[in-house]
Amino acid sequence: MAIWLNKDTRLLVQGITGKEGTFHALGCRDYGTQVVAGVTPGKGGEAVEGIPVFDSVAEAREATGANASMIFVPPPFAADAIMEAAGAGIELVVCITEGIPVNDMIKAKAFLRDVPGGPTRLIGPNCPGIISPGLGKIGIMPGHIHRQGSIGVVSRSGTLTYEAVWQLTNVNLGQSTCVGIGGDPVNGTSFLDVLQSFAADPETEGVIMIGEIGGSAEEEAAAWIKQNMKKPVVGFIAGQTAPPGRRMGHAGAIISGSAGTAAEKLQAFRDAGMGVASRPIDFVPLLRERLKS
Repeated sequence: MAIWLNKDTRLLVQGITGKEGTFHALGCRDYGTQVVAGVTPGKGGEAVEGIPVFDSVAEAREATGANASMIFVPPPFAADAIMEAAGAGIELVVCITEGIPVNDMIKAKAFLRDVPGGPTRLIGPNCPGIISPGLGKIGIMPGHIHRQGSIGVVSRSGTLTYEAVWQLTNVNLGQSTCVGIGGDPVNGTSFLDVLQSFAADPETEGVIMIGEIGGSAEEEAAAWIKQNMKKPVVGFIAGQTAPPGRRMGHAGAIISGSAGTAAEKLQAFRDAGMGVASRPIDFVPLLRERLKS
């Protein structure tokens, strides 16, 4: 079983008429996701490779029954796109856009907390998305490297997500769902959110969790794992050699003094009883060992 995304998911794409929006909308459809609509203001009534385009999310949802959205809207307008989707009652929003101003995301996150009509789950921004292998994908990840199975993957890094998945697939360990939560300092879905869903999913038997320097999300997740998680979790922290005060790739991957350091996060993982990978190549051997025990 997968979390949040399955065969019944009906996806609309905000920004579908742009080059990236078109390319990845078709990639999701080719993988098997039901891509039922696109949204670009001013282009309602057009179509992209047979996918109808609407002027607003509300119109698209009413006409097609869409319950998920993928956002490829330029950074200055992406937070508004998130809020538009939530306001229209979309249940799952995946924002691929990077470079959204932090103040815009603070407003969007506050809106999501108080939106009428029920909660909207936001994955991202600045993320590769979510995939439930064999069932559907919403995002930019290469579908062919995934294999349906029982290992959950959650990561702040897109490329390291692909590395973990490829290692798992090569030893016939399939994945239940893989979630790239993104590396921005203000995002919608946390490690803790994903881990709680993996813990509740009866068909997820183990988890790979890939964090980065900066912030405290990994430590908070480790504290929850220590108290609640019954399934094996293997963790890794990217950026272990980064100097303090320097931004490394993601906006959230910055350390100040001793806060958010790799050493601090790795110690939290050990204290939680997790398997700790010192290199990405250690993901699978550690997880196999823990699955056996």
